[in-house]
Amino acid sequence: MPNDSADRPRRIQMRRPGPLLVEGPVEVELEDGSTVSSDRFRVALCTCRRSRRYPWCDTSHRRKA
Repeated sequence: MPNDSADRPRRIQMRRPGPLLVEGPVEVELEDGSTVSSDRFRVALCTCRRSRRYPWCDTSHRRKA
């Protein structure tokens, strides 16, 4: 991703409870040093670690009624 000062800041929305919503495209570095990327216009990053698609949120954090 370019780091040009003319680029606008990346917007991250915090929702409780829930994922971090990040304007894309994004590249995420995982704890093991590997990277995953998405070219979507907005991605949801899992913060609860319940997602089967971690680091992407699959709404596993939602309680079942």
